[in-house]
Amino acid sequence: MATPSQWIAGARPRTLPAAVVPVAVGTGVALGYGGAVWWRALLALFVALALQVGVNYANDYSDGVRGTDDERVGPMRLVGSRAASPRQVLAAALGCFLAAAAAGLVLVVATGAWWLLLVGAASIAAAWFYTGGSRPYGYRALGEISVFVFFGLVAVAGTTFVQLERLPWPALAAAVPVGLLSCAMLVVNNLRDIVTDGPAGKRTMAVVLGDARTRTLYALCLLLPLVISLALAPWHPFAALGVLAAPLAIGPVRAVRAGAAGPALIATLQQTGRFQLVFGVLFTLGLAL
Repeated sequence: MATPSQWIAGARPRTLPAAVVPVAVGTGVALGYGGAVWWRALLALFVALALQVGVNYANDYSDGVRGTDDERVGPMRLVGSRAASPRQVLAAALGCFLAAAAAGLVLVVATGAWWLLLVGAASIAAAWFYTGGSRPYGYRALGEISVFVFFGLVAVAGTTFVQLERLPWPALAAAVPVGLLSCAMLVVNNLRDIVTDGPAGKRTMAVVLGDARTRTLYALCLLLPLVISLALAPWHPFAALGVLAAPLAIGPVRAVRAGAAGPALIATLQQTGRFQLVFGVLFTLGLAL
């Protein structure tokens, strides 16, 4: 029986900025248009967090039963470490998805936008089939594309829409840097696991691109959001506040470009999450002003 601390570790709390930042930025856009609805924002945050934890448990389950995590370098996995049974971890993942669906349904009813049911269903399907099912797309170098879409475009635009009940263009523009930073988290994670994923048959984008090009991709995912925040300044001058987070990008980019590998990239993952969170706060503030 896994301990509570092991369940928390299995939820991978360091990845949670990928759920928090899109909701914050989407709410920042809504604030800028004078239409923020706080209880809807909080429900959107709950949905995002439940999906993030759910996909982490689902990946733990699917990779664990496939044996992909048997020689894992990164943080512990519940199934791979035998701390919890596959059935328990699967139940935890499905419980998170059910909680996200219930909260999302409240937002659907509140907005009357029933097409959001399709968006929610697609989000849960994307979370499960990343490593689940017989043909997981995460094993086909499509993980970063899915993260960009669902933890960037969908999460930011969706958060703005459920509050304003319309979708101004800044919500879509702001979703791009947010999606890129979520991709950076996955890229550095897969870079760390590149030596074990390849032999296990998990063809992540890092495995396909190779070590050197994956490091370049990581740097681009971390630095382009700074450029985009500046590019938005003619329409939203304070969006450029995001650039103030630039010093926090120096360390992880330097480490990755210098060849950090294996356990050394765990610290880089933490630094990436910190940069993502600080950029998100500053960017949110700039869009709200």
